[in-house]
Amino acid sequence: MSYGVQWLRSLIFVVQIYAMMGVLGILFFPWAIVSRKGALAGCHAWCIWVRWSARWMVGLRTEVRGTPPTSEVLVAAKHQSFLDIILIFGAVPAGKFIMKRELMWAPVLGLYALRIGCVPVNRGKRSAAIKKMVADVAKGRQQPGQLIIYPQGTRIAPGVKAPYKVGSGVLYSELGQDCVPVAANVGVFWPRKGIYRKPGLAVVEFLPTIPAGKSKGQFMAELEEVVETASNRLMQDAGFDADA
Repeated sequence: MSYGVQWLRSLIFVVQIYAMMGVLGILFFPWAIVSRKGALAGCHAWCIWVRWSARWMVGLRTEVRGTPPTSEVLVAAKHQSFLDIILIFGAVPAGKFIMKRELMWAPVLGLYALRIGCVPVNRGKRSAAIKKMVADVAKGRQQPGQLIIYPQGTRIAPGVKAPYKVGSGVLYSELGQDCVPVAANVGVFWPRKGIYRKPGLAVVEFLPTIPAGKSKGQFMAELEEVVETASNRLMQDAGFDADA
C-alpha cells in the first residue's frame, strides 16, 4: 500500500475516533454525571472503539501483555503517543492521571477526566500537586484506583533518550504503594505528532511489580532499567532499532 493511501486512511481514522469521542461522551453523559462508574464505562467504551477501528481502518493491531493491576497502585509507564494512554487506561478498571489543567476545558475530555478522578496540575507546579495528592490519599479524599504516571513527563519518540523525573519517586515514597511498570512500542506505529499511522502490532506490556518500601533512589534506578529494557525489546520486535 502506498504512503499516500495509508496517510489518507490514517486521516479518516483520526477524524472518526474524535467524532466517536463526542458521540460516546453524549451517550454516557447522564450516567457519568451521577456516577463515576458511568464515566469510566464511557471512557472504556471509547478505548475499545479506537482499538477495533484501528485494526480494520489502518491495519494497526494492538495487544496488552502481562497482568494489568486491579488494586490501588502506581502505574509508571513509557509514554510515546496517545495510543499508550488508550491501551493502558483501557486495561485497568479505574485508571486516573495527573493531567495538565488546560485539559479541564477540552470538550468531553475535560468533564470525563474530572469524573474519573484525574488530578489537574498547573504548568510548573507538579510538586504542589503531588503534595496535595498525598494529603488527599491520607485523608481518604482521593478517588480509589490506579494512578497512571509518566516518569519522563511527556511523550518521548522511539530512540530518543530522556531522563526519568524525580516526581515519580516522590509519589512512590510518599504514597507507600506498589508500582507496576509498563513498557511500550506504540510510538513506532502511532507517532507523538502527525497523522500517519503505520500498520503492525502495537504493544504495551505490564511488567512485574516493584513493591513499596524501597528508597527513592533504588526505585528510580530499577524503574528506568526495567521500562527502558523492555521497551527497547518491544521496539526491536517491531522492527525499530532502539540503539541506532
